[in-house]
Amino acid sequence: MRSLLFILLFIPLTTLAQEKFPAVTIKSIAGKEISTATFQDNEAPLVISFWATWCKPCLQELDAFNELTETWKKETPARIIAISIDDSRTAAGIKKTAGLHDWSFEVFWDENQDLKRALNISLIPHTLVIDKKGLIIKRYTAYVPGNEDKILALLKTL
Repeated sequence: MRSLLFILLFIPLTTLAQEKFPAVTIKSIAGKEISTATFQDNEAPLVISFWATWCKPCLQELDAFNELTETWKKETPARIIAISIDDSRTAAGIKKTAGLHDWSFEVFWDENQDLKRALNISLIPHTLVIDKKGLIIKRYTAYVPGNEDKILALLKTL
């Protein structure tokens, strides 16, 4: 009886806890403005990682994602997107850092940190798993080796 009560109370709370990924204007590393609304195509889930050039755990996480990109492509249609939150002082290093690491996913810059604020992100790395409908399913804060396997397992269920 208790488990049934728990399920009846827990399921509606988890449904309400899911938030829609906001539409905010950010920039490509080439400098072109783009709306985050274009990320969602209703065909593939998204993995969005917020990072900065000066954040070593962020770079470790993105390198781990990059190493698994081919495996992920075989097992899920998910897209990986990296969004830098660097300020204007360190922004010049975004394109250079992405190039040095040879990441195979898209890299963007949240120039005014509007997206970061809209999502109430305070710590990085901060990774979101977003379903095909644009709902944020899971948030990961900080990088723990092995999180990429948990993310892949989650993506397979979407």
